[in-house]
Amino acid sequence: MPRTLIVTNDFPPRPGGIQAFVHNMAVRQPAGSIVVYASSWRDRSEMAAFDAEQPFPVVRDRTSMLLPTPRVTLRAAELLRAEGCDSVWFGAAAPLGLMAPALRRAGAHRLLGMTHGHEAAWAQLPASRQLLRRIGEGTDTLTYLGEYTRSRIARAVGPGPAARMVQLPPGVDERTFHPDSGGAELRARLGLADRPVVVCVSRLVPRKGQDTLIAAMPRILAAQPDAVLLIVGGGPYLADLRRLAEATGVAGSVRFTGAVPWRELPAHYGAGDVFAMPCRTRRGGLDVEGLGIVYLEASATGLPVVAGDSGGAPDAVLEGETGYVVPGGSPGAAAERIVRLLGDAELRRKLGEAGRRWVEDAWRWDLLAGRLGALLAGG
Repeated sequence: MPRTLIVTNDFPPRPGGIQAFVHNMAVRQPAGSIVVYASSWRDRSEMAAFDAEQPFPVVRDRTSMLLPTPRVTLRAAELLRAEGCDSVWFGAAAPLGLMAPALRRAGAHRLLGMTHGHEAAWAQLPASRQLLRRIGEGTDTLTYLGEYTRSRIARAVGPGPAARMVQLPPGVDERTFHPDSGGAELRARLGLADRPVVVCVSRLVPRKGQDTLIAAMPRILAAQPDAVLLIVGGGPYLADLRRLAEATGVAGSVRFTGAVPWRELPAHYGAGDVFAMPCRTRRGGLDVEGLGIVYLEASATGLPVVAGDSGGAPDAVLEGETGYVVPGGSPGAAAERIVRLLGDAELRRKLGEAGRRWVEDAWRWDLLAGRLGALLAGG
């Protein structure tokens, strides 16, 4: 059987969207076809327990961050030969894809690099753009999340590699995220059973737009006095968001859950009536949303979504069908859409059902994992 060596820094138990993306794709490949070479995680016991549960070998480097150094490249080449792998999949093309020529010389016949939001940022800076061009020339295929990331990466890598790019976004487990995910029980536990709830599930960083939602709350409360903003997740922006809620006078209508275990996320989506994350682009385009899988998880749960216009976020919304895209950083625009949705149960139902169908038709993990398998085989 053909075997693939995954070379990646982005692998659980390290948390994050790219980590979940790579792992979900890996576990859906044919049995016996995957070997993982990954960096180490700070909690060694958690890492060992996770690795032992996987249906494929996981080889951990001693470092917490793999870089395309001679030592790491040599180790990857040794694993490639020892495990009989004939293809290589870089969990994130930059910077590990710089190893591609050496691994091809070591016997890899097929080299694939996944790109995410950070490669689009690399494409904007002269030095990193040159490295990205080398990665494109050294690999057979670069994948992209959506049109936003494709257009920027394509300009950097040049015509040949750009012509070989293939769309491969992350998927959604529609069996985990669904309308009966425990949201009613969670609402009752939080004392929100009869209140309109706007939910945002994301890491707390400025780009995601939780501050925009807090700034929108006075207008939302003017139309829906019992409304609550449920902010789910942890991150470095938490203290600033709490202060903003106090300064805006809406602290009593904003709930912060902090980080929650992954198994509880579906219920937290389900606790909302509307999902909103009005993300925005920052730092001159260097801090941008690659796609926004949270919008699709919310759609799978049956919620209408309100997204920001940063980067590839609009690719995760069918405008007017599954939700709406608003200018990132605009409290007024966010409030307008949220107020409309909270005031119209039939509209919420219509958009939520359409979102669920869209996820089932186009965003299931099994469909996307099959596309990856074909790419690794040369299709």
